Amino acid sequence: MTSNLYDRLLAGAESDRSICIEKDDGTALSYADLAALSGRFANFLGRNGIGPNHRVAAKVEKSVEAIALYLATLRTGAVYLPLNTAYTAAETEYFIRDAQPTLIVCDPREEADLRAIAAKAGGRVETLDHQGKGSLADAAASFPVGFDTVTRANDDLAAILYTSGTTGRSKGAMLTHGNLSSNALTLVQEWRYASKDVLIHALPIYHVHGLFVACNVSFAARARILFMQKFDAERILATMARSTVLMGVPTFYVRLLESANLNERTAANMRLFVAGSAPLLAETHRAWKERTGHAILERYGMTETGMIASNPYEGARIAGSVGRPLPAVEVRVTDPETGANLPVGDVGMIEVKGPNVFAGYWNMPDKTAAEFRADGFFITGDLGKLDANGYLHIVGRGKDLIITGGFNVYPKEIETEIDAIDGVSESAVVGVPHADFGEGVTAAVVRSPNSSVDERAILDALSGRLAKFKQPKRIIFVETLPRNTMGKVQKNLLRERFAAIYANKAG
Repeated sequence: MTSNLYDRLLAGAESDRSICIEKDDGTALSYADLAALSGRFANFLGRNGIGPNHRVAAKVEKSVEAIALYLATLRTGAVYLPLNTAYTAAETEYFIRDAQPTLIVCDPREEADLRAIAAKAGGRVETLDHQGKGSLADAAASFPVGFDTVTRANDDLAAILYTSGTTGRSKGAMLTHGNLSSNALTLVQEWRYASKDVLIHALPIYHVHGLFVACNVSFAARARILFMQKFDAERILATMARSTVLMGVPTFYVRLLESANLNERTAANMRLFVAGSAPLLAETHRAWKERTGHAILERYGMTETGMIASNPYEGARIAGSVGRPLPAVEVRVTDPETGANLPVGDVGMIEVKGPNVFAGYWNMPDKTAAEFRADGFFITGDLGKLDANGYLHIVGRGKDLIITGGFNVYPKEIETEIDAIDGVSESAVVGVPHADFGEGVTAAVVRSPNSSVDERAILDALSGRLAKFKQPKRIIFVETLPRNTMGKVQKNLLRERFAAIYANKAG
């Protein structure tokens, strides 16, 4: 049997008349409709010489046609390359030069810029807008719906996703058909996904969460997707009455909690709320349970691995934990310097091995070799610990570790204490260059509405709860924390912003 991801998710879809996707305007497509649309796109790709191992880059807004393009790319055996729509032309040029895609699909508004970039890389450009209209849709409309999906093996590439590149050059993570199918099918089982489920989909589709988790899992279960162009708290709340699942970033849940319309009655039809892509505050977890009666299921994954761990569907969902490793996935915590395994409860580097782990970085063999242990474990770059029950707790990124006066400080521990102080909405702790200590522990704090909490009040509250070397040397109040499109706090931007605050004083 072929291991093509399309076949693993959607075999037989051409005869399935059940609803697959419901659009913002209320129109719906069946699984058969989606199979037909992807077939037209696949025939267009094939007629233009795109086949196994060719790259197809998509920098497009969310639409059903964009999903069809993803599926068509899989069906031809080509490699899908989703790009964040927020990337500038200069950033996009790097990805195009690096991946050398045969086809680049973009919004019509970016066509001129992308044609100039494509000319240097030898690629063709087609367009697709947020309504699914453009030259690609027009050209594909005349092609037949039937397409014989190309046979692929587990180890053949299905997609390349570029990492955020906050600490240097972005890396293209190579994900195989086996990686993506194993992850999707495992999550269907672990989260009890079924054809009767209805997913509220308000995530972008250029990211692991919105595409490879939300869509792939729904396709594999033949569930229905309510396809929202963007996040709208009140609309999501109104939609819960006919939905069963919401997948979101923590910011979704924070915004929903701000609505007076969120309560147990609103969420009565829902069975599962999933959070990921950024850490979920324990406070948010508790507040959600109090308001709705539901415990959010937090999970943990990466671009390079898909999902690694998940709190259980049945069993304790622990606030501040991302749960246990998924079936067939091995997780260990090691000493960052020596690679030696650490005992339960000790903080160290999270390493992972399993069918979900990527094949390496595109055009970066040396970087790939450096990120894998000799026994095949991938070094995630995340710091964490395993507790006595096998639950994984994320402490932070390795690069976020603060070394002050020779002591290691984990930002998460300090953030948890600050976030618990009355008048604080959220915080982010970073290390900033300091003449005496190497790095000074520095906290960016967002006040709660109408709060007047000040630096002294926070420092006093922490003095009895944290060792002196862990206590922030400065509290800096900000309106908001800088985040990327998936809700992760961009601590690199905070480090840059605060880089000189200790330049003229010991602190």
